[in-house]
Amino acid sequence: MLKLSKKSKNFFENFVNMFFLSILTGLFVGVIVTLYNICAALGEEYSVRLYNLVFENPAYIPLLFLGLASGAIVIGTAVKFVPMIRGSGIPQIEGAARGVVPFKWYVTLCAMFAASLACFFMGVSGGSEGPSIELGGCVGSGVASAFKRRRMAQRLQIASGASAGLAVAFNAPITGLVFSLEEAFRSFSPQVFVCAAISVIVALLTRNAIFTPITGKPVSFAFDAFTFSEIDPLSCLWVALAALIVALFGVLFYHLVFLSKKLFSRIGFFKGLGKFLIPFAFTGAFGLITVYSMGGGREFIEVMGGLDGASSVSVLGASLTASVIIIVILRLISAVMIMGCGIPCGVFIPMLALGAGGGAVLSLLFQRWGMAPEYSDYLILICMAAFFTCVVKAPITGLVMIFELTGQFVNFLPALLGVAIGYLVSFVFRTEPIYEKCLNMYIEEEKLYEKVKKEVVTVSVQSETRADGEKIREIIWPANGLVLEVIHADGSRSVADGETILHASESIVFECETSDREDLLDYLYSIVGKPISDE
Repeated sequence: MLKLSKKSKNFFENFVNMFFLSILTGLFVGVIVTLYNICAALGEEYSVRLYNLVFENPAYIPLLFLGLASGAIVIGTAVKFVPMIRGSGIPQIEGAARGVVPFKWYVTLCAMFAASLACFFMGVSGGSEGPSIELGGCVGSGVASAFKRRRMAQRLQIASGASAGLAVAFNAPITGLVFSLEEAFRSFSPQVFVCAAISVIVALLTRNAIFTPITGKPVSFAFDAFTFSEIDPLSCLWVALAALIVALFGVLFYHLVFLSKKLFSRIGFFKGLGKFLIPFAFTGAFGLITVYSMGGGREFIEVMGGLDGASSVSVLGASLTASVIIIVILRLISAVMIMGCGIPCGVFIPMLALGAGGGAVLSLLFQRWGMAPEYSDYLILICMAAFFTCVVKAPITGLVMIFELTGQFVNFLPALLGVAIGYLVSFVFRTEPIYEKCLNMYIEEEKLYEKVKKEVVTVSVQSETRADGEKIREIIWPANGLVLEVIHADGSRSVADGETILHASESIVFECETSDREDLLDYLYSIVGKPISDE
């Protein structure tokens, strides 16, 4: 019988983890998330028709609010029993990818799929991109679990699935790929890059294969109504001023979200489910005022393109500028309450819609003060990037997203300017990345650290293992862990850093916060190899 060497076994295992599993993850994410987004779009269209019907027949208003109240109780119950679907799900799935948030992938997938779709059919001002990311992460976890992969491989597939989910939702492969590096793992590991790239490519190929036959619509960029021409340096001043104002608007949004979380946490009516009645009641009221306050905001962003079709945007008979201001205020209140209460739908696109709305208002004002109208699209899109970057603090994702969502690369300089200003404003006001802070709050609320204690273990690096010959920074270590020092073969010790290369016969001293020492050792053995005497 042919006996494989340890090196061959490790190569085969890495091949399975990094290629085969990533292909399967991309395939299933492409199918599930595409179907989910098609259903979400249908839900938004249905809710618009429903609210228009109610607006034309005021006698149905009590029935509308009764239905919203019933839906609020159902959604609140789902969130209570499955906390992983609280809010957009992005912080939770990021925590799962880093190994700090345990979850059952099949429960979370089914609950988020159903609950978020129900919200869209009721007209909630939320987007499908956040849930798409969590659904993708759940699929990745499911694929790794089905093949009984170890913890490191599961984390890789969760991050890969999340990236593929965002790529499918936006039809933006590079944005999805950068998201896994900048947000999910916050690490530029070659393993993460390869796994995420494979999953993103396969997922988008799958999406493109099934989207048009199902919907009859061509696959296109999300916002194709925006056009750009050459921008002169002087006009960049308008863009810089607008980006600064909208970034300050982002700081306001950031603080309102956490104020909202604090206020909603104090509502204990009906065992805490009563708090869900508030945002759903506002959803009904805002939807009757203008349909542009509903859904993720794609249509609102699209109609802002060039402001050519914006003449149809009229709220209560107000002027265009006043109407856009009203819509922005309504969407701001909705997004703040969605995040504060924890309704299972995303705010990824709603945040972009807030940035676009703020940019549209400034564009209309600046045109009165001498700005050329052809720079309006530049200004609106750069404000989207500035708002997103200020709140999420993911500048590379924000920069790449602008290019992919428009399909045009002539706006690099103003886009870079807007992202830089947004990040600078967040630095000056010392705001944390919003998803990172939400993750920390989730961990605290769910008491995930109650049984956690600090462990210090020493393990030896075996030959021809994952760690042998690798830099420390290129290895996906257990979450909340740190390689303190390296013990060399001659007994000498050295302090480790990211550039330190590990070799067989060396040992590492690893410090980590964990609730299970044996699980920690099993994870480390998957990286450095298990000593022969322990096998």
